[in-house]
Amino acid sequence: MAQQAELLAPAGSMQAVIAAVRTGADAVYLGTQNFNARRGAENFDEETLKRAVGYCHARGVRVHITLNTLVSDAELPAALDTLRHVCALGADVLILQDLGLAALCRACAPELPRHASTQMSVQTPAGVALLKELGYSRAVLPRELTKEEIAKLRKSTDLELEVFIHGAQCMCVSGQCYMSAMLGARSGNRGLCAQPCRLAFSAGAPGRHDLSLKDLSLMNRLQELCGLGVESFKIEGRMKRPEYVAAAVKAARNALNGTPDPALSAALEAVFSRSGFTSGYYDDCRGKEMFGIRRKEDVTAATGKVLSALARLYDKETPRVPVTFYLCVLDGERPSLTARAGGKTVFVSEDVLPEPARTKPLTEEALRERLEKCGGTPFYADNVEIELDAGLSLSAATLNALRRNALEELEKSLSSVKSITFTDVQMIPKEKIAPALRALSAAEVRDGKSPGRMPENPDKKRPECPAFHVYVENDHQIPTDLSHVENLYLPLNFKENSVENVKNRVHCLGVTIPRGIFGETAAVENALRRARRFGIQTALCFTLDAVAIAKNCGMDVHTGFSVNVFNSISAAVLEDLGVKSITLSPELSLAQIAQTRTRVPRGVFAYGRLPLMLTRNCPVRNVKSCRDCKGESELTDRLGVRFPVRCKLGCSEVYNSRPLVLSDRLREFAALDFLALSFTTETREEADAVLRAYREGAPAKEPFTRGLYYRGVE
Repeated sequence: MAQQAELLAPAGSMQAVIAAVRTGADAVYLGTQNFNARRGAENFDEETLKRAVGYCHARGVRVHITLNTLVSDAELPAALDTLRHVCALGADVLILQDLGLAALCRACAPELPRHASTQMSVQTPAGVALLKELGYSRAVLPRELTKEEIAKLRKSTDLELEVFIHGAQCMCVSGQCYMSAMLGARSGNRGLCAQPCRLAFSAGAPGRHDLSLKDLSLMNRLQELCGLGVESFKIEGRMKRPEYVAAAVKAARNALNGTPDPALSAALEAVFSRSGFTSGYYDDCRGKEMFGIRRKEDVTAATGKVLSALARLYDKETPRVPVTFYLCVLDGERPSLTARAGGKTVFVSEDVLPEPARTKPLTEEALRERLEKCGGTPFYADNVEIELDAGLSLSAATLNALRRNALEELEKSLSSVKSITFTDVQMIPKEKIAPALRALSAAEVRDGKSPGRMPENPDKKRPECPAFHVYVENDHQIPTDLSHVENLYLPLNFKENSVENVKNRVHCLGVTIPRGIFGETAAVENALRRARRFGIQTALCFTLDAVAIAKNCGMDVHTGFSVNVFNSISAAVLEDLGVKSITLSPELSLAQIAQTRTRVPRGVFAYGRLPLMLTRNCPVRNVKSCRDCKGESELTDRLGVRFPVRCKLGCSEVYNSRPLVLSDRLREFAALDFLALSFTTETREEADAVLRAYREGAPAKEPFTRGLYYRGVE
């Protein structure tokens, strides 16, 4: 049998930590009060985090800290303070999404391993290779991967891989969802997703829930996953009750041990599922069977009686730490006990002397039996060595006190803080700082400011009409008038005559790599090679996967909005990778955009229907075939609002119901180098009208949104 993977459990509270550890978790992941993707959980302040780390370490359990949200320039000092506390308390791992924060962590705490959060959306061998280049030691993979794709990733890298095996799964690929942010300013990338997708969104008759997936469960596939060489099995659920954590961890541990418990599995499904579980992505069987909602009967199944039964799974301490005892009972000497576990050794003795035995003298067998009674502690006697003089007697109370005191001291020793070196930014020699940070002074990082690239003369009047970077979904949308269009990006499957018509009319002609790639790396590489044959040297990349693939194909790389650049250091990381221009995150406010500086041209998504979701399971297929849909359909929410759906490269994009329009607000974005205009549902005539409005600074006439630039996100 292949070596078993780490079993990694969620913990949104101290009770959940206890539940996870007592039911067999090898590691837990949890968040502080800020900068974690489950800010709605109870989470941990400095005192409870110290308690959690100590409790886990005393029992041989690792602690992964989630700093897996996007962080603005102004928030970087607070994020560094959080990192300082994490290092002081001796946590084992950081889970990170933000490229800039990860770069700071690498500089300030290089000894602390960094895991790339699933929020980074990395799906391909090229993307995983890029993560290794950036200094990550593990990739947390998307839930949407198939068994074959996981196996291919495993063969492509020696980076550790972590796979979700149980829990809720979003309709959207993690890190690529903007629905909650756009509809209610609560960002999933900032840990406050309001889950609007669980409401009614219909691809057909009203009242359907075509964006709500069943919960994931691969409990019966864990031995198979072990065979693939995956290093870590992750259970989702930091927002859930300790009883859920206990049931899920125990079920997974049973499965790994080859002793599945059908009754426990049934209870887990009855109490904590949406119409049951699914393994559709893993099995490459996507379709309507993967969809489900939390029904009334699912809620009523979570009765007090059932929860009480699950709570009993963790009501007692589980002996999981092997200890070696060395007991010394010698004539005329105080009895002593040495205990060793986890690299720690303690010594205790009792202030009494053994007496001559009147009837039944002590034996090694009787003493061993007494020391092996470690019940109620996290320890079990793995080895007992005894030095005993013949004919002696010692009370049971004395022996029990020796064992109890030794184990208490051992637990204290194991839970003691072993801090990790944290170096303040201003104390790091410049030559030891990653290239992304060399342009930043210590004070600027510490104060949440960065110089970046400012206009040469801030008082100089900028052109009334900015440069445009235009994306089109198909060749029929290419605008007639391309004046002020600096970069024009065609779809990967562009037509030859389109290139001939426009290649001499714009400064830069490129192709767009879709957000969803997964197992289609070869198709993307072939398309990029075709583009180069037509003289196209530039690729617009919306994920790190696309950045890596484009670089490997020798393309000039420009990044789109969904690379999620939220601060100046993230931009600098991309610049060090050779990126030529950067589109900032659409979740930044206008004030935050002003703080975010770059050394290459920077812009924002300034027109179009922002893609709210990237999904590998098309919601429209629940009611119609691909032949009937032809890749262009829509969803309708409970209020009758319509959201276009478009398919590309095997994935679906759900677009906002209204286009984002800034044509009459251009002065407020004048410090930017370009504005990105995206045409999805528009005709060529409509694209011409939009460009004309932006050139003239005219207001929008149809219903529109300003996006999040004036609202920001929580």
